[in-house]
Amino acid sequence: MDRLHAHLTRYCSADWRRTVDTLIGGMHEIDHNATRIWFAFYPLDLCLYLEAAASEPGGLEAAIRKAGLMGNWRLADHVDTSHRFFFSHRYWPQVKSAVQNAAAPYADDLGALATSVAEAAARTARVDREFLIGISLAALMTLRQAGPAAFAAAPGEVHLSDKVRARSPHQVLKARARDDSQGLMGFTRGLKKLWTVTFDENEPAATFTLVNGQEIATAAQTDKRDHKSRDARCTPGEGPIPVECRAASCGTCWIGVIGGADKLSPVVDRDERERMRVFGYINSNEPQPLIRLACQARASGAVSVVIPPWNGIFGKVITKA
Repeated sequence: MDRLHAHLTRYCSADWRRTVDTLIGGMHEIDHNATRIWFAFYPLDLCLYLEAAASEPGGLEAAIRKAGLMGNWRLADHVDTSHRFFFSHRYWPQVKSAVQNAAAPYADDLGALATSVAEAAARTARVDREFLIGISLAALMTLRQAGPAAFAAAPGEVHLSDKVRARSPHQVLKARARDDSQGLMGFTRGLKKLWTVTFDENEPAATFTLVNGQEIATAAQTDKRDHKSRDARCTPGEGPIPVECRAASCGTCWIGVIGGADKLSPVVDRDERERMRVFGYINSNEPQPLIRLACQARASGAVSVVIPPWNGIFGKVITKA
């Protein structure tokens, strides 16, 4: 894998973005959002910034402080689990093996390389290639950022229950699109309608309730379970989403919206959009992008989100690097 890793270092962040945009049409829709969210969660620009800093004594520690990084941003620490929110995570052993067994010469085109990995994995998994293109891209980026040793050391396990693995793509997409029933007199509830926010589709209990028009982070406060033992960034009594403020200032509450992005309030340019660019999370003019700040996004229906394992304020830092 050393040769493949060296080959992958030829591609810049723009190459990866173009490849995702090019291949998205050939992916099954079940992982369209997941693929875009994953690449936002693990930006190559941040990896390159930290790699450059590590070449100087004490440089890495200083760079981490300057970028305000909290949590676990090292992809090498969760090679097998970073993509657990993909439907195709159930085929991770076959995809990982396809990357490890990829033989030179490698395609010069990054999209062709990812497609060849997906095709090899699809033959082994006996599934259509369209299901594996997104996670194959993620696997190659994982190798690029984590390095051959960490990639090879990961056991290549699937972190899903048998019940979750038995779900079909249709069932998952239907669940993402479904809003909560408000009962026979639901039309009378008006602004008091209640919606379910799912923060881990693979855990049945990973939900909390949101009042129509409420910010996701505020609604999360209703979940009083112990989340700090799962994520040290969580504050007791604040729910499963890490949060340090409610004014788009801290950046801890960023989330990926895997289902229901159109049910969230549009981004306010001077607040949420501007701050997300400072944080480095997303640079998009979409009114309802897949990356949001939970303290700003108001929901008018059931949504499914993914909580990243880290946060920071690195947008200006990597722009200047």
